Amino acid sequence: MWHPFRDDIEYYEERARGLLASAWDGVPGALEVFDDVPLTDEGAHTVLAQAHGCADWKAFRAHIRKPRPFARAYQAIELQHPDELKAIITRDPWLVKASGTNGNDLLGLSAAKCDERLVRVLLDDGADVNHQNVHGWTALHQAAYKDLPQLAQLLLDRGARTDLEARGEGGTPLTIALFWGNRQTAELLTQHGVHPPNLRTAAGLGNLDLATEPEAKRGYYRPHSGFPRWWPTNDPQEVLDEALSWAARNDRAEVFGDLLKRGARIDADVYRGTALAWAAWRGLENATRALLDLGANPNQRTGFGGPMHGEGVTALHLAAERGHLPIIRMLLDAGADRSIRDVNFEATPANWAGHNDQREAQALLSA
Repeated sequence: MWHPFRDDIEYYEERARGLLASAWDGVPGALEVFDDVPLTDEGAHTVLAQAHGCADWKAFRAHIRKPRPFARAYQAIELQHPDELKAIITRDPWLVKASGTNGNDLLGLSAAKCDERLVRVLLDDGADVNHQNVHGWTALHQAAYKDLPQLAQLLLDRGARTDLEARGEGGTPLTIALFWGNRQTAELLTQHGVHPPNLRTAAGLGNLDLATEPEAKRGYYRPHSGFPRWWPTNDPQEVLDEALSWAARNDRAEVFGDLLKRGARIDADVYRGTALAWAAWRGLENATRALLDLGANPNQRTGFGGPMHGEGVTALHLAAERGHLPIIRMLLDAGADRSIRDVNFEATPANWAGHNDQREAQALLSA
């Protein structure tokens, strides 16, 4: 049975949506929760309530208001009080093996707070370093997501596996790190094997020879349910285009030329971001300059992030959002149009800079 650890129903509404999204994606843990319940919003509410020992959503709303040991441990984690956490699990040692909403254990929740002290307390008291929630997510996935090499090393030293998959086939911690361009953690994880050895992984690591199975295990594509659904295929063109985007977000300009010779399209938006869009958003001067020199269109529109983040945006919008001044200048020198408006907000790059309080970028783009 799952244990609730917050008392705001909106939090659980979001967890239900995430559970449903993972079930749609075919993630085994999420499908197991639904069993034969329909994959609908109502079904998600039903299975979430029942997993917490409640008959229906109404009973669950009352259930979450009652103080419980798991919730007290979660509060110690939220406040980042390792001594208090230690005291709670000393009184109730079963907590280190218990699961909260959507299968999240205290170790995973501590990793999400990026606090090694909390993680160490739980590991020392017997927490399972390889516990997976319903999405397949482990504490090591979280370290990869946040680019925390020290936390990743702690987990690896305690036996964390690097081949466990989350949110789709091939969704290993290494894949998560490379999706976001978290090179430092990615390079640490490769010391424990390259999982999976497909082309996008190899491109993100800057060594195409690592792609022993170029099209294998590409079922993972979105890091959370805020990203739209996609159905990856083994189309060689799609595999090449995606590899170029992953190389760009990891600043691996050394493989751009090889990928283009193989047929990758420099302006392709295979899933939520062209190569140039990712390089610009990450603030990667080397990758941005190399892509522009190779012919990337500075005014190419793309989707980026969740549907309400970027639709019809350009690399200039994304560089402006993050305040990457050298990238903005580079794009403008290459002919980027500062007057282009995105689809969602009908806003210019200068508007994006202002909305995100990037005053220097806004002034540069408004000059």
